[in-house]
Amino acid sequence: MKKTEKVSKNTGWKKWWHMLRPHTLNASFVPVTLGTAIALPVSGFRISLFIAMLAASMLIQIATNLFNEYFDFKRGLDTEESVGIGGTIVRDGVKPKTVLNLAYTFCFIAILIGVYICMESSWWLAVIGLVCMMVAYFYSGGPYPIAYTPLGELAAGLFMGFIIILISFYIQTGTVTLNCILIAVPVGLLVGGINMANNIRDLEGDKEKGRHTLPILLGRKRAIMLLAGLFVLSYLWIIGLMIFKIESAWMMIVFASLPKAIQATKLFIGKTKSIQLMPAMKATAQMQTLFGFLLAIGLVLDYFV
Repeated sequence: MKKTEKVSKNTGWKKWWHMLRPHTLNASFVPVTLGTAIALPVSGFRISLFIAMLAASMLIQIATNLFNEYFDFKRGLDTEESVGIGGTIVRDGVKPKTVLNLAYTFCFIAILIGVYICMESSWWLAVIGLVCMMVAYFYSGGPYPIAYTPLGELAAGLFMGFIIILISFYIQTGTVTLNCILIAVPVGLLVGGINMANNIRDLEGDKEKGRHTLPILLGRKRAIMLLAGLFVLSYLWIIGLMIFKIESAWMMIVFASLPKAIQATKLFIGKTKSIQLMPAMKATAQMQTLFGFLLAIGLVLDYFV
C-alpha cells in the first residue's frame, strides 16, 4: 500500500467503539439467532438464554479481534497505513497492554455468562466454551497462530459458525438434531467465507509478512473461485434441504440474498490492492448476514404460518 493512502485516525469515544470492530459481529449474532430459530418448533424460546448466548458469543468475537490486534502489532505486522485492521494501537494510540487486558476482560465476562448458560443447560458446554476461547486466543496468539496457516477459514467456520448454531439450539432444547446440524452447514460455510474474503484482501501483504493463508496457497484467482463456490454451495444446500423435505419451501426466502453474493464476487475480480477490496469484503459480510437472517425468518414463518 502506498504511503499516500492514509486511513483516518479515530479519537474520543470513536476510538474505543472502532476498537471493538462492530462490523465483524454479524459473524456472532447470526449463528446465535439461527440456532434459536431452529429450536422454536422443538421447544419454544427462552429469551434469557438467547440474550446470554448472544452476549457471550459477541464478547468472544470482540476478544478475538483484540487478540488479533495485539499480536499482529507485537509481530510488527500492522502499520499506520494497514487497511482492514482496527488500528487501535498503530493509529489511535491505545497502549498494547490495554488492548490485551481488555481482551482478557471480555473473555472473563463471557465465562461468567457461560456459567449461567451451563446452570440452565449442561456443564458439558463449559468444555466446548473453553475450546472456543482457546481458538479465539490461538487464532492470533501462541507460537503457531491459526491465522497464519491455511486453517483460518476452517477454524472460523467451525467454531464461530457451525458450533455456535448447535450450542444455541442445544441450550433451548437440551438436544442436537440432524435437522439442526444440516441447517447449520451453509452458515458455517459463509462464516468461513468472511475469513477467506479477509485473507484475499490481505493476500499480498500477508505473503510479504510470511503468512501461509489459504488464498496464498491457492493463489488469488482460485481463492476467489473457491469463495464463489462457497456461495453457490450454500444456496444448493438449501435447495437440497427442500428437495429431501427436511425443510419447507419457506427456505426459498434466502435467495433474496443472492444479488449480494453476486455483487461480492464481482467486486473481488480484477482488483489486487487492499483498499480496493474493502467493498468486496463488506459485501461478503453483508451477504452472510442476509443469508443467515433470511434463513432464520424462513424457519420462524414455517413455525407460525
